[in-house]
Amino acid sequence: MKLTNTTAQMRKGILELCVLNIVSKGEVYPSDIMQQLKAGKLIIVEGTLYPLLSRLKNADLLSYTWKESQSGPPRKYFSITDTGEEFLGELKSNWVQLNDAVNQILKSK
Repeated sequence: MKLTNTTAQMRKGILELCVLNIVSKGEVYPSDIMQQLKAGKLIIVEGTLYPLLSRLKNADLLSYTWKESQSGPPRKYFSITDTGEEFLGELKSNWVQLNDAVNQILKSK
């Protein structure tokens, strides 16, 4: 079994939480989401982010608006919906519980 495969699966599992949290801070353009993820060492490619944004939008967790750009075509900016805020709160709670459980297991002998 390759460590890189397991690491990739772990990262995919928390990507939704991270993206929703980034968007919850205010309207954001996808490249800004990618920059924040990269800054947190969660490096992804556009081919991963855009399908995720579409799934979150289709689940009514995100919405978007088009805004004119001075350097090209209009841009799609994402924001979190009320449903998304509620879902994010539940994800954060579940993450804390899971993180605590894993840390407890890793610390035990």
